[in-house]
Order: sequence, then C-alpha cells, then structure tokens
Amino acid sequence: QVQVVESGGGLVQAGISLNLTCAASARPFSLAATGWFRQAPGKEREFLAGIRWRGSSTYYADSVKGRFTISGDYAKNTVFLQMNSLKPEDTAVYYCATSEFYRTTYYRVNDYESWGQGTQVTVFS
Repeated sequence: QVQVVESGGGLVQAGISLNLTCAASARPFSLAATGWFRQAPGKEREFLAGIRWRGSSTYYADSVKGRFTISGDYAKNTVFLQMNSLKPEDTAVYYCATSEFYRTTYYRVNDYESWGQGTQVTVFS
C-alpha cells in the first residue's frame, strides 16, 4: 500500500494563493496517476485535477480550470496543487490520491487505490 501525505493547507483570506504538496511513498516511476480531490462538509468528494504520469498529461475539473494548476516530479512521487484566487467556496478538506494501474480516465474516487488523510483549507472573506 502506498502511503500518501498531503501538506500545505491552512486558513487564508479570499483572493490569496495556496500551494498544496502531496508526497507518496512509492517506488520511483511506479505510479500511473496522481490526483487531487476535495470534500466540503455535507458534500461528496469532488475531483479537481490529476496527472497521468506516462506522457505527463494533466487534466482538470471545469470548476477549477484556470485557477488551479497541478504539477509534479515523477521520480520523487511528489505532486503540487497551486491554487490561485481562492474563494470561500473552496473551503474543504483536500485529498491526494494515487493509482498504480493504467486506466482510461482518473476522474473518479474509485480510480485511485491509495489516499492521504487530507489537509484542511479554509478561505474566509
């Protein structure tokens, strides 16, 4: 089982940027994809952004496209989520997840096998 740890969350004012980090304890170049999700109280876990490592393609949910940017280091199994122009509605627990299996898409919770404990992001106006 891959261990996943998120960091970088916090309490920030609206309009501010925040950068989250995800570190996975996998062998170098062994992961197929890494993704970021978030879950607000009373809501389902929502896909935000992901990296398919073979080919280094990235993909985003429409809700964050243009504001959030995912990047990473394949050899170090580290992924970042740069979040700009944060809004109060971005308040949620942010989760990182990894998959070791090659799939057509990685938009769903069930597309990932390993999850971190999450990091809280709270945005106040």
